[in-house]
Amino acid sequence: SSARQPVVAVADADDKTSKMGTWAKDNIKPKSSNLLMMYIGPLAIMVVLPVLNLSLVYTILKLEGSGTKFLNKFRDEGVIGAIVSMHPSVSEMMHAMKYALGFMALQLVFMPLLPGKYYVGPVSPSGHRPTYKANGVAAFLATIVVWMVGSLLGLFKAGVLFEIAFPMCAGLNIFAIVFCLGLYLKGVYAPSTGDSGCTGNFVFDYWWGTELYPRFGHWMWSIGWDIKQFTNCRFGMLIWGIMLLSYAAHQYEQLGYVTDALLVSVFVQEVYILKFFSWEMGYVNTMDIQHDRAGYYICYGCLVFVPSFYTSHSLFLAANPVTLGPITASALAISGVLGVWVNWDCDNQKVKFRESGGKATIWGSPARMIRAKYITSKGEAKESLLLLSGWWGVSRHFHYVPEWMAAFSWTAPSLWTGTAAGFFYFPYLVWLLLDRAFRDELRCKSKYGASWADYCKEVPYRIIPYVL
Repeated sequence: SSARQPVVAVADADDKTSKMGTWAKDNIKPKSSNLLMMYIGPLAIMVVLPVLNLSLVYTILKLEGSGTKFLNKFRDEGVIGAIVSMHPSVSEMMHAMKYALGFMALQLVFMPLLPGKYYVGPVSPSGHRPTYKANGVAAFLATIVVWMVGSLLGLFKAGVLFEIAFPMCAGLNIFAIVFCLGLYLKGVYAPSTGDSGCTGNFVFDYWWGTELYPRFGHWMWSIGWDIKQFTNCRFGMLIWGIMLLSYAAHQYEQLGYVTDALLVSVFVQEVYILKFFSWEMGYVNTMDIQHDRAGYYICYGCLVFVPSFYTSHSLFLAANPVTLGPITASALAISGVLGVWVNWDCDNQKVKFRESGGKATIWGSPARMIRAKYITSKGEAKESLLLLSGWWGVSRHFHYVPEWMAAFSWTAPSLWTGTAAGFFYFPYLVWLLLDRAFRDELRCKSKYGASWADYCKEVPYRIIPYVL
């Protein structure tokens, strides 16, 4: 019957090219025109962020998370003196980086060798379609096994990543700066695809990146190692999960038990990370992969910010034991897991919708959609399906709400100490996802043109219905 047929909205029935969005190279090759955006902003962030990142880890481990003690240190020693005195030695960093580099090597081996299906990613602005191997869950579980077996055999202490957290953060700072320079040069002189180029402004090009899909090693693996999948997923997300387990192990080594606050924080994050890897091929359809180039902006964040800042709340709880009590701990754990599940269900609806070519059933009814047409930089007409059903009919970015919910549950336990040193991740995530939502909408407006305007009429709320 007609009631069982999906309702399909078509933005422009006569398919006139003038009404289509154009996804051309201009969309990934910013123009050097704004002094703040092209020079001052990126340079300031690249100079200040490593210092702030290092300062937070130092404050948590050396100053009991006290902002007052941190400010007093800078007041007494001066900015340069304080930075120099708190920075770990070269030998400490070299020792810590053996673990970080070993972890990277392990993941580079796992990427081609662990079993998994091959997945063809979305069409890029140049018409390129990257191929990935979907074995993230296997890599996550195998890495946990390696960590457990290595610690049981005495190759390293289970809590070693807590002990080297500060020098590893400092070492990764230096590594990431050099690594991003290599990405800049590769994009300029040996790009992997046509989705590359530079503005001629070194500061901005180093910050933003010169290549969208950089790869290497095709002579060893037919599809090659995708650098963003490696930095974002197989290093950043995976080491996040292992560091949490190591922090809990360290507390157990020190106290003989793990506090309920740290258990809740680690448990909800591990569920979230497992959810991420079960959805990894959905992640390659997001802004991080489709739009953000491989530069300092995203790769520094995954190489340094994730293993230090994203784990700072659990690092704080491991260093500063807190007891929540069964009721509070249970409430936070349940709300956190619920947030992860809703976030997964949002992503899963879109995955099912895409895999079925728009023929999925969502919440008991055929999926509603808009057929959005666009043109690549090569002049090829393409089509995407924009989902209007399920969570995606509630708001255009509703999946951010349960992600905030989950993040609050794993950072909130740190507030029981009376200091905010372990809570910074939550307000940061609120800002990050708000920024991502607005940037994604600008990108979709440019890509889909009139179809995006029709989509916004069908789903009028950006994130929170009746609020935003």
